[in-house]
Amino acid sequence: MASRRRLTDKEGEVRELNARDLAAAVPFSALPEAEREMLSSLRRRGPQKSPRKIPVSIRLSPEVAEGLRATGAGWQRKADEALRSWLRRNGSGPRKSAAASSRSRHRSAA
Repeated sequence: MASRRRLTDKEGEVRELNARDLAAAVPFSALPEAEREMLSSLRRRGPQKSPRKIPVSIRLSPEVAEGLRATGAGWQRKADEALRSWLRRNGSGPRKSAAASSRSRHRSAA
């Protein structure tokens, strides 16, 4: 059997797949039943331990985006921590949702 190139490097990053890799790929349904069962039973990600975060879309200058990504794995978490820190330093806490703000305005008007 010919030796195949590993799909991951020393850090666990998956390399770019080429035509030879794709030709050697086997669909999940073509695997033996025992292998399909074993792969299906592998541990899945458990419930989230910390509060859920919400996806947002913001526009950043190229320098900021590149700088954040250059910090490596976990760059989004690091950006979240930096923004939290900035909010604490500047006395800006979490804001009420629009619905909560609307309810408090209606109460004060009554």
